[in-house]
Amino acid sequence: MKFHLISRQPPNPAQCPIRLVEQATSREVGWVNRYLDHEYVRRLAETSLRIGAYNLLHFVRWWESLHHTGDVREADLTSSTLLDYVKFQSSQQPPPSGATINNRVAVADRALRNQFPDAPCQVARGFHQPFLQRRPLGLGRPRVALSRLRVEEVARFWSSFRTARDLALVGLMLLQGLRSAEVLGLNEDDVLLAEAQLRVRGKGNKLRFLPLAPETVQLLDHYRRLERPHPGPAALFVSLKGPARGTRMTRAGLRSLFRYHRQRTGIKLANPHRFRHTFASDMVRGGISLPALMHLMGHADIQTTLRYVQVTPQDVYLQYARAVAQRLHPVPRMSS
Repeated sequence: MKFHLISRQPPNPAQCPIRLVEQATSREVGWVNRYLDHEYVRRLAETSLRIGAYNLLHFVRWWESLHHTGDVREADLTSSTLLDYVKFQSSQQPPPSGATINNRVAVADRALRNQFPDAPCQVARGFHQPFLQRRPLGLGRPRVALSRLRVEEVARFWSSFRTARDLALVGLMLLQGLRSAEVLGLNEDDVLLAEAQLRVRGKGNKLRFLPLAPETVQLLDHYRRLERPHPGPAALFVSLKGPARGTRMTRAGLRSLFRYHRQRTGIKLANPHRFRHTFASDMVRGGISLPALMHLMGHADIQTTLRYVQVTPQDVYLQYARAVAQRLHPVPRMSS
């Protein structure tokens, strides 16, 4: 039994045009296509949809080799399903890269949890290095959450950077909560230092304007004045040496940069996505509202924002005490 992806314009505008079907009969793999429809309605970018579909195609081919069908039944899912999928990929020759395995497992995990919410928790323990966190108020099933970096870890990792470009690049992730792809996609004219603003193109090419912290303004100003080639290309962050000097910095270059500094500092969990978790938790501790944080992070659904927020019992107590003090001794309003 073979499977492949096809593209067609469905009659229903709420259906994803990318479909996973059985090659001989053109029969759709229902659970996968329902998940793709869900992501399509959520207005996921077409590139992300296609990458996710190819990752699920790989999972379905593996599943069929064991169960002789591309369909998944809830009763067939166990707590070790994804771990078995990881082991299968690791045994292939040549084995795929760790990033490839991680992406495949992450997409399969989301799709299975979306389509089979009552199935055993699909966490590949020891692979993603996550921990389980209950939803707000302790309701709902456990979900995967990434821990924020400790203050001393952030300080040690930050202090290992030397160039103005690298400090500005990491600063946008840590102080502004930008995704790595958003940082690499910035152009020179997206930086509006006079207004302390940044124009960011997020997922689905959605545009948003972000206020810049004074520290970020200083980092960007130093990079642009001291290191960025003049006259420079459209890209904001560029390679500074070698034959690629002056061209837009690539994802491979960013991964190499973080890999080098992780080895240098010993902070194994330092990565751009974890910086977003650290940013979100710090913003909540600073008193920002969830709708404002949702805009800063470029989320379309506030439930996505909640996944990034980790609040300790001490945080709850301090915020409660601050709110009570404000109610008992309100700050006087300024007269207009």
